[in-house]
Amino acid sequence: MFNKLIIYRIATSWQADLAAVESALSRTPFAPCGPTQERSAGWVPPRGEEEGLFAESIGGQWILRFMSESKMLPASVLNRKVQEKADAIERTSGRKPGKKEKQELKDEAKLDLLPMAFTKQGGMWIWIDPAARFLALDTGSQTRADEVVTLLVDGLPGFAVALLDTQTSAQAAMAHWLSSQEPPVGFTIDQECELKSADEAKSVVRYGRHPLDIDEVKAHIEAGKLPSKLALTWDDRISLLLTDSLQIKKLTFLETVFDGQAKDDGGFDADVAIATGELSKLLPDLIEALGGEGRTALGEGLPAALQQPKERP
Repeated sequence: MFNKLIIYRIATSWQADLAAVESALSRTPFAPCGPTQERSAGWVPPRGEEEGLFAESIGGQWILRFMSESKMLPASVLNRKVQEKADAIERTSGRKPGKKEKQELKDEAKLDLLPMAFTKQGGMWIWIDPAARFLALDTGSQTRADEVVTLLVDGLPGFAVALLDTQTSAQAAMAHWLSSQEPPVGFTIDQECELKSADEAKSVVRYGRHPLDIDEVKAHIEAGKLPSKLALTWDDRISLLLTDSLQIKKLTFLETVFDGQAKDDGGFDADVAIATGELSKLLPDLIEALGGEGRTALGEGLPAALQQPKERP
């Protein structure tokens, strides 16, 4: 269900109300793009049922699903259409279109082409832990995460979040773990990492399927290259790639998670219970490994744009 995560803390001032979340999401359901619409986005029932709930609660853990659709219109195709229109004007009037007219031709060409364009859909799982006050989005794109967070902030009265903040930066912690070869309690270092220099050269060294307990890695760190990604395994249950921006990527639940389960135990409820059950234990351990939370854990210092929902006109 989840293979990457951007994690937020929900402000303590928000009163969690599943019915209010359901009502808010139902106001912005997903609908496919219209003939001349470039992009559409909204909420869909996470179970995949046509008339299902938009906010599902499994064992007290809330699951939402965001969907977007965009028309694929290659720039080369659009430019060719614009040029055809410009050439037609030049042939009939003997003049070349100016800058403003070319922009109008581009808008016109786009409307002509959009009904014939292919569409691309993308979904995103959203997990809300109302008790622990975590919001986790299954995406590696901060832009896409911002879009979803904005929808939630706009739709839910009092809802406010901030990106998870820790006392020790992920980059500093990863550098220490690699240099000392002492991973935090409960974690092991795997065989993938990326090191980047902070100077003008911006040089990058990548290791894949390679032992990292070698002098070469320590030398790179001593020379000023700092980790931007590091593969870890938590408690022999989850493998992940931690980034310097505190994102989690390549999230994989290992076989030990499924020990004792029959093959027919799957399904939406089981998938949610397993994923959220494991992640709700992983996140506190990861936070502890990074020195505990920063002041945003108490709801302080939230970005102004996220402190209160925007006023509706």
